[in-house]
Amino acid sequence: MSTSSFGEPAVQELEHQLDPDTTGTQRRESQPRRKVKRKTWQTIIWFVVLIALTALVLYPLVWLFFATFKPNAEFGQNTGLIPENPTGENYLKVLEGIAGVPMWKFYWNSLVLATAAVVGTVVSSALAAYAFARIQFKGLAVLFAAMIGTLLLPFHVVIIPQYLLFNNLGMIDTFWPLILPKFLATEAFFVFLLVQFMRQMPRDMDEAARIDGAGHVRIFWAIIVPLIKPALITCAIFSFIWAWNDFLGPLLYLTSPENYPLPIALRLYNDQTSSSDYGATVTASFVALIPILVFFVVFQRFLVDGVATQGLKG
Repeated sequence: MSTSSFGEPAVQELEHQLDPDTTGTQRRESQPRRKVKRKTWQTIIWFVVLIALTALVLYPLVWLFFATFKPNAEFGQNTGLIPENPTGENYLKVLEGIAGVPMWKFYWNSLVLATAAVVGTVVSSALAAYAFARIQFKGLAVLFAAMIGTLLLPFHVVIIPQYLLFNNLGMIDTFWPLILPKFLATEAFFVFLLVQFMRQMPRDMDEAARIDGAGHVRIFWAIIVPLIKPALITCAIFSFIWAWNDFLGPLLYLTSPENYPLPIALRLYNDQTSSSDYGATVTASFVALIPILVFFVVFQRFLVDGVATQGLKG
């Protein structure tokens, strides 16, 4: 008997008996989804809580900004946010510099060190990570475990050997002790981050490129680098911030004021005399913080994307 002899209800009944979930699924999909509406009082509470948390986080920065307009006499007496006798003298002192060195020189030194740290860290860490993640060689597991083990070593353990090494090479009071290690993949954290990122990538593209005659250099530059761009940007951001704020490294290797970066220059405002110039110190700190804030705001989206990326889906 053909299906044409059945009526429309009979056909639907037969389809329901053969696949009872299909009709129910189609019926559920045809129904419009109900939008969950949050109550007005819940929205207000969340808004107030977020505003309070934002104000709590930003208060130190706001206090620092207003403190740049305080004269030295108000530090320790006026603990309020707004200065009683605002003045712009602190900014004039900072622009003049200290120890015979203008402020722009300190800025330039920090920019050179931070830029070199970013380039060296990204290039060397990416190459080392490619070797650990995509090349099979003897001792791979041992070398990778040794590299991870360096994360457990405090920086203070290697201070004396590194200082003796660079002193014998005649590199003290130069930027080389702060720049050269960045090009030798000494930042195990970034190497580990890139290794884990590369290991999540399928090897099909590598094998196809190798069949076409591509070597490791071509595979790394044409295939791997474009795919790990979010991780590279994350490494660049953290490397820039860490190098810009580094205090201990320049304190060890730099002795001339004209070579000081901003973190060391800030110390001069408190060590030059028996009395500290708090107004100039606070102002110099705020001025040194501006590039970090601008850098973070500009690259915030890339930072979130790089940290949130879990892998590739194919």
